[in-house]
Amino acid sequence: MKTEQLIEKARKFAEPFRVNKGKDFRLKNAMPGETLGLGNEDKPRAQEALTMGIEALAELQDKLYAQDKWAVLLIFQAMDAAGKDGAIKHVMSGVNPQGCQVVSFKSPSADDLDHDYLWRCMKSLPNRGHIGIFNRSCYEETVVVRVHPEIMARQKVPVELITKKIWEQRFADIRNFEEYLSNNGVVVRKFFLHLSKNEQKRRFLERIEIPDKNWKFSASDAVEREHWDEYMEVYEDMIRNTATEKSPWYVVPADNKWFTRVVVAAAIVETLASLDLKYPEVDKDKLAELAAIKRQLLKE
Repeated sequence: MKTEQLIEKARKFAEPFRVNKGKDFRLKNAMPGETLGLGNEDKPRAQEALTMGIEALAELQDKLYAQDKWAVLLIFQAMDAAGKDGAIKHVMSGVNPQGCQVVSFKSPSADDLDHDYLWRCMKSLPNRGHIGIFNRSCYEETVVVRVHPEIMARQKVPVELITKKIWEQRFADIRNFEEYLSNNGVVVRKFFLHLSKNEQKRRFLERIEIPDKNWKFSASDAVEREHWDEYMEVYEDMIRNTATEKSPWYVVPADNKWFTRVVVAAAIVETLASLDLKYPEVDKDKLAELAAIKRQLLKE
């Protein structure tokens, strides 16, 4: 398949799930089980599409690295068991590790808490020519902290700054931060893997019942599940307030892992393709130097 055809195919998979303007977005209208009409019998074709996407991604990333001008930041947010780790592992399997930076954000450390909430994301931004992947991010400070306000009390934020406007202020901070990144050559794409409550239950039970998956389950996962409705409300608010043309969200159906990975790969391929990446051109002096070295080597 020609590159142009592949990019067009990627666009068809990614575009339905892209949110550029959050104002009219409603999470209830996004279906976790959506597959764009593909069924289980189409899994082989989807796998083939994913393989081609991974190959295209590897080629584009190689150009990104060689050109050394743009940086790409991919942010993943989701409920537990939505498949963030698996999506990152499979989609990025063909990428040169030398040009990729993956950061998983856990609970803030003591050092993190001695800084503003954006600090740990700022210091982990990808270099030019690299793809940076944030497994969770500063958005946790508008999601988990909002569902569990007691966390804020432990974060050294001056009490007088914790007002009813704090979430509105944080959304504005993040929008401005992402616009700043965009203005400086860091392309931001954000993925919310949208999992249904029933599918999460099935995956939790699988993790408990299959010994090899026991390590994936934590009692805290079940505790957070009790706040499902609250999480859905704050995730919707997060997307509504931070989806922009330059830094869109992709609300990716996550009930079918095979489809989730195709959509994520398609979105990344489309993003890289939009940068018109090329290998650096070599000037006449460099070409003459290479020709001279070639002649010398051929004489040996």
